[in-house]
Formats: sequence, C-alpha cells, structure tokens
Amino acid sequence: MDTAPILAYIDTLQEELIRIRRDIHQHPEVLFDVPRTAGKVAELLERYGLEVQRQVGRHFGSGVVGLLHGSKEGRTVLLRADMDALPIQEETGAEYSSRHAGIMHACGHDAHTAMLLGAAKALSRFRNELHGTVKFVFQPAEEGTRQLESDGRLISGGRDMIEAGILEGVDTCFAIHVWPDLPAGTLGLHKKEAMAASSHFTVRFHGVSGHHSSPHLAADAILMAAQFINEIKLAMTTVVDPLEPAVLSFGTLNAGTVLNAIADHSEIKGSFRAFHPAVVDKITHRIQRTAELVAMQHGGTSEVIQRTGTLLSNDSHVRQLAEQAGHVVFGKHGVQELRPILAGEDFALYTDQIPGAFAFLGSSREGCDPVYPIHHPKFGLDESILTLGAKLHAQFVLEALGEERAEQEERGSAFTAALPAGVSRGV
Repeated sequence: MDTAPILAYIDTLQEELIRIRRDIHQHPEVLFDVPRTAGKVAELLERYGLEVQRQVGRHFGSGVVGLLHGSKEGRTVLLRADMDALPIQEETGAEYSSRHAGIMHACGHDAHTAMLLGAAKALSRFRNELHGTVKFVFQPAEEGTRQLESDGRLISGGRDMIEAGILEGVDTCFAIHVWPDLPAGTLGLHKKEAMAASSHFTVRFHGVSGHHSSPHLAADAILMAAQFINEIKLAMTTVVDPLEPAVLSFGTLNAGTVLNAIADHSEIKGSFRAFHPAVVDKITHRIQRTAELVAMQHGGTSEVIQRTGTLLSNDSHVRQLAEQAGHVVFGKHGVQELRPILAGEDFALYTDQIPGAFAFLGSSREGCDPVYPIHHPKFGLDESILTLGAKLHAQFVLEALGEERAEQEERGSAFTAALPAGVSRGV
C-alpha cells in the first residue's frame, strides 16, 4: 500500500502531539500511580475510535490497551509506550516544567506516550488500509517495581500487564526509546543484543542494638552493610570473566535510628547488569552467599530480595522490519547500528515471549551543549521527534501487516496459476 498519505497526515499532528507531551510532562506520575496519565490516554484512544481496555494489570491494574481492527483479519502487532516518570526534581527551567515537586519525566516517557497516541490516531484514520490488528499498550512502572504482599515478588509494569494476558494472540511487538546520544532525525538499532538483564536487589541485615560503650553485647548492622558493600564490589572484579560485560552499583543505604546506639538493622538497594544468564546467576549467588557470610561473622542474619532482569534481544526478522520502517521515515543514512548497552528495559519481558525489536530515536537538539543524559534533572529533547516517532510506529505496523498481505496475495497468485486451463478460482 501507499504509505505516503498516512505519514503526511502525521505531519499535521505536530502541534497536537507537542501539547499532549507537555501536558503529561507538567503532571508526571510515578510507578503504578498513573491515574491522570492513564485516564488521558484512554480518553484520547476512545476519541480516535479504538476499543479501549482500562485498568489493565493482574496485580495493580494501571495500564491501558487500545485495539484497532483493520478491514480484514491478519496478524496482530503490539506497540508499547511507557507512562511513568521518575522521582527527580526538574531543573530544566522549561515553561512546561513539572508542577509536582520531586517528580519529573526525565526519561522521555511523556514523549513515548505522545508518539504512540499520534500513531494510534493516524492508523485509526486509515484503518481500512490495514489487514490485521494493532494493539497499543500504554504501560506503567517501567522505571521500577513494587513488591507484592502475597508472595514478595518485585513486579514491574510490563510484568503486571503480561500476566494479565496482553501478549495473547500477538505475533510481533515493537517499542521506541528516545536517546540523547543520537541527534534528532536519526534512528539507532541493535543487531541482536540491545540492553542488559537489569536485576534489582535489596539486602537487609538484622543485628542486635546496643550502647556504643558496649559493642561486644551488640551485632552492628552498619558494619555488616559496609563489609558487604566492599566485598561484593571486590567480587565483581574477580568472580566475573573480565571479557563479559557486567556492572554492579548501589543506590541507597539506610541504617540505624540514633547517633549513639549501635544499629540493629540496615538496608542496601542496588542493581547489577549483565547480558548472559550464566553471569546473572553467578552474581546472584555471590550476593546471597556474601550476605549470609557477613551476617554470620557479625552475629546477625541477612535477607536478600531480588528481581532478576531479562536480556532485551531483537529478533532478526523483526529488526529487519524496523530497519525498513526506519529507512522510509529517516532515509537509509538516518539509520545506524548500535553497540549493546548495559542499561535495562522491561520491554525485554515482551521480547522474551514474542518476536520483537526495540529502537532508539535520536532526541538531542541541534547545537545544544551540553546534552544531558536520561535521568538527569535537566534532561530535555527536541520536540520535532514526536511526529518522527509516530511515523516510525505507523510505518512499522504497515511493514509488518503489509508483509503478510503480500504473502497472501503471492499464495493466491500461485494457487490461481496452478489451476487447470479453463477452471476459474471463483469468489
């Protein structure tokens, strides 16, 4: 089919997508607590004429799904955007800065949501050209997890929605992330391995409180935490093959209640990232074993809670479809191959079950110096990429569904050619 009319229509949505993105940016929400954002998304999808499912998620029910059925049956393509912000105080000085102290869209999820809404509006307008179904997934809690009271598992938004069945019947999945390392107007794709298995851990030490004058009668949980931090960082240099990419860092440390009492508890939170499952297992075992030994040495106990990450890997065929879509939107010289990175993304939970691809959309403004990375208080992006992202989503759908349409037509032509002379195929 001729994709030019759809892409041209998306160009007309630029101001609308900027308004949507800025509205979401001004009202950021974190993790699963995204009622305003999810409500706005659902309202717009309904206005576009999609079948909308609200409160999607097995445990926390914060996601939104929009279904668009084409004029004929065919494959189902899933497109995902994330909706949650970060607990970061914004320092951009933009006129549309966050109105909520300590919360900011510092990772571009406001842009991701606006882009996917743009694609939904455009594809809905041209639904008669589609042979198949498009599932628009708007996901909460990509940036973190929440612990279930029932079994103690740490659940991200992707896991929550997948456990609710959003992947059922899906043939292909695709997602975009803005990327300030690339200039606006360019696209980056990984050949296979894209992002690491990012595992989050919490280590708790339980000791015995006591007075500073009598340390022999206590079990110091702060010392346990300090020793654990040193030993596990040292282990990362000796346990992991130096040729295997892996990194471990700590994010928070909390302990004690008063300056002149030995702490009876401490808690450390952090993450580690690696590509291969064997390396993930090795680091997991070392964290657990080190915590046990350190606690035992000081006369205390330990507890380890971990959410094990999943490698984000592109399916070769779906990646090819994404590259073809990128060539249409950005030109052949606008698409480049990237090296794998040790950041994590829970879209890996989708590609672990469904053939998919993850694309990086250049977002840095021309002439902007310095370029602030994602998760920085001054992170910003070139809003001209909103229509580019919407076009990429739409073109990917057209490539994926158009591929099946072409296969069906080819099979039909072959069948007709094989009929005996004088026999018609019929209707």
